[in-house]
Amino acid sequence: MMIKKFPDLRDCDVTDETVYLQRRQFMARAAAASLIPVAASVPTLLMADGRPWPKPAKSAFSTTETLTPEKLVTTYTNFYEFGTGKGDAVEHSQHFKTRPWTIKVDGEVKRTAIYDIDDLIPWNKLEDRIYRLRCVEAWSMVVPWVGVPLSAIISKLQPTSRARYVRFETLHDPKQMPGQREFFGGGLDWPYVEGLRMDEAMHPLTILAVGLYGKELPKQNGAPVRLVVPWKYGFKSIKSIVRISFTETPPRTTWAVTTPSEYGFYANVNPNVDHRRWSQKRERRLGEGGLFSPKRETLMFNGYAEQVADLYRGMDLNKHF
Repeated sequence: MMIKKFPDLRDCDVTDETVYLQRRQFMARAAAASLIPVAASVPTLLMADGRPWPKPAKSAFSTTETLTPEKLVTTYTNFYEFGTGKGDAVEHSQHFKTRPWTIKVDGEVKRTAIYDIDDLIPWNKLEDRIYRLRCVEAWSMVVPWVGVPLSAIISKLQPTSRARYVRFETLHDPKQMPGQREFFGGGLDWPYVEGLRMDEAMHPLTILAVGLYGKELPKQNGAPVRLVVPWKYGFKSIKSIVRISFTETPPRTTWAVTTPSEYGFYANVNPNVDHRRWSQKRERRLGEGGLFSPKRETLMFNGYAEQVADLYRGMDLNKHF
């Protein structure tokens, strides 16, 4: 395995992985230790590996809608790798190891390598982004993500002219993820795969998220890094990413392969296209009165039509759902 410093090292500069990871652990402990003298007067939020959590900048892309309570966002989740129940991820992910973490980059791209997450994510350029999140089960949230534009990372990786799609893959580790074991995974073919068209991936609204509510991303919400595409249904926002591939043809995504009559490749929020088993026209916002609260009208592209509708000009959105 090769771990490459992002984005400028040559192959001949790569350090042996064991030595590299030991150095990172030493640096994390040293960073944590350096905070001890001031901890009493200046509380410092630490990441899971002991490093100080960076302060993200405010983003101009945020909605002004009321945030969903943090407890709901971090306990009512879809993360089938840990089980199909809304609370399974909280229960089964607490011993999930998110460091060290590497992401393989391959396909139609110049800078193919296995990158340590700390070299791939520009931690000094994090942004707070408050996005609406809409799920196919007719519920929605307003979530304060912390992340970086995917476009900034893609540009540095330098896709070739043949790269028309970006494929994402979740970790496959049944020992840590009980939902991936036989009889517990909802009938899915692991590992979980999602994909975007290149112009969707490069859109400024698309981010790789590493945090929530100004803190490091919880394990049950997709730590250490997940995709967030706010105009698409929530299942498109793949969690715990370990591979990013650039392809010439559309990737075979998990839900589109499993139940193609219900879940298409695009997964754009479109209230005019019903799910096979329920309507998509209305939604219930979590935190607004429970199961008996009034539903609200679902907006085209989840309310982001002004920013993204041009991506699909001339397409039949009833067919390409």
